[in-house]
Amino acid sequence: MKVEILTTPGCSNCSVVEKMLDEMGVSYDIIDVTEKPEYLQKYPIYTAPGVVINGKLEFTGVPKKQKLIEKIEGVRKIS
Repeated sequence: MKVEILTTPGCSNCSVVEKMLDEMGVSYDIIDVTEKPEYLQKYPIYTAPGVVINGKLEFTGVPKKQKLIEKIEGVRKIS
């Protein structure tokens, strides 16, 4: 499973999502979309963070923790 957090400089909400994933024991990559604008072409987010799981944009903004857990667990079962 590959998880990416699409972020912008100074994004306080991004650290909230990072903390949730850390607590769940999920590894992730942080992508600064200001440095890699090609990500915005592929995943047109208007609110940071964007949470991409296995190449699919699953959330924009801070998801509810339970929804994030359900999505991660669902992907783990498939993988």
